[in-house]
Amino acid sequence: MKTSTNIYESNRRTAKRTWGKLSVEVLHQLQELTVRHKLSIGSGELLLLDGHWYVTHVGLLRLATRKQCAGIQASPCREFCDAAGSRWMFRATVYKTSKSKGFVGYGDADPSNVSPLVHGAEMRVAETRAVNRALRKAYGIGICSVEEIGSANRQTESSRESKKTPQPANGNGYGGRTVRDRLCQLIRQHQLDATLVKSYATDFCGVKTLREATREQVENFVAYLADWAEKDRNALLCQLNSYLGTKEGAA
Repeated sequence: MKTSTNIYESNRRTAKRTWGKLSVEVLHQLQELTVRHKLSIGSGELLLLDGHWYVTHVGLLRLATRKQCAGIQASPCREFCDAAGSRWMFRATVYKTSKSKGFVGYGDADPSNVSPLVHGAEMRVAETRAVNRALRKAYGIGICSVEEIGSANRQTESSRESKKTPQPANGNGYGGRTVRDRLCQLIRQHQLDATLVKSYATDFCGVKTLREATREQVENFVAYLADWAEKDRNALLCQLNSYLGTKEGAA
């Protein structure tokens, strides 16, 4: 079995061939992921998008296998599913051992929050997102998986659109007055828990803290939150409640 040092050197070479010269910070993050979780770029377990590392669905499953995960259970939350509208919500539970209570994650998908490339497969996307979130909770992966935030193409399109739109001086969406005010308005209007919304936003944007999110990421989240709150507030509350276990840490 390769040592963490060998895996990192292999990852570093592969990353350089694939994405060119990388910053010291990005390489440091790669080294941390390699040493802690033995994730491999060559095996399709890691991707670099917009300067951030994302763990793929394959990477999470292989990590669970290496950690001898006892089992994964996933089932649809039928009261929040609408097959005709291609809207799905799944609940997944990861059991690290046969005696563990399990780590729960929820995932949703509908035509508005998935790539056009997977329209018609929203049910599978929702299940994958739920499993990914449960796995991340179980094994302490703080970086969002790429399946949860959409395809690489969707990320690229967002980046292109952001270049056409004037940005605030700090370049950070969380600090943008208009975006922040709209988010606060949504929280008041729909009587949402601000701390849970913040945890969901961090997860949605794939960052460790919301201040690391770009403007377009936060704008996308606010638009998505507003749409979901209007269409099905109960389903949104179910999603937010999945973050109750992390509420204290996020506060």
